[in-house]
Amino acid sequence: MKPVYWEEAKRELSRRDPVVGEIIRRHPCAHLVARGDPFVTLARAIVGQQISVKAAQTVWDRVLIAVGQLSPGSATDVGARRLHACGLSRRKVEYLLDLAAHFSCGAIDPERWRAMGDEQVIAELTEVRGIGRWTAEMFLIFNLLRPDVLPLDDLGLRRAVSLSYRRGRAVSAGGIRRIAQAWQPWRSVATWYLWRSLDPVPVEY
Repeated sequence: MKPVYWEEAKRELSRRDPVVGEIIRRHPCAHLVARGDPFVTLARAIVGQQISVKAAQTVWDRVLIAVGQLSPGSATDVGARRLHACGLSRRKVEYLLDLAAHFSCGAIDPERWRAMGDEQVIAELTEVRGIGRWTAEMFLIFNLLRPDVLPLDDLGLRRAVSLSYRRGRAVSAGGIRRIAQAWQPWRSVATWYLWRSLDPVPVEY
């Protein structure tokens, strides 16, 4: 389902920034789609770290076969040995079980996020081992559909800004931040369209 703010954001971005506006015109029907259950989304992000998309899918499929309906409780019940046998490194097993523990004890509670700002959610998520700021920002965009996230460390955004605004010259985080002033409060949407300038097919995080 399309985020409720999407069409308004498209209109505002097209009016304020001709570069983003042109990308929007090239993708008239595309939009951000929410990514399911919070625990499953974060678990999948951990599984996919530092390996290819194909390898991550293979390991993820094995985890689902071993665990069945993935939840904090089922991940804990399966245990470290069986998770490791799915192809997860010992460190990723530790990360996944730490994530499950945070959900199970209430240290992470998705119900609280509605009343929390973006930085508060990022701070909570990055308390989990294996979840850094970039992963938390992707979660804000793709799971919580927060409209104004600017992932300055994202390589895709940096490359897209370099190509679209600097004729391929390198751009700093400060440079991106200055360009992105025109995008507020829709920086997630602008980022998403700049990703489309590199790859028209949306990636699932």
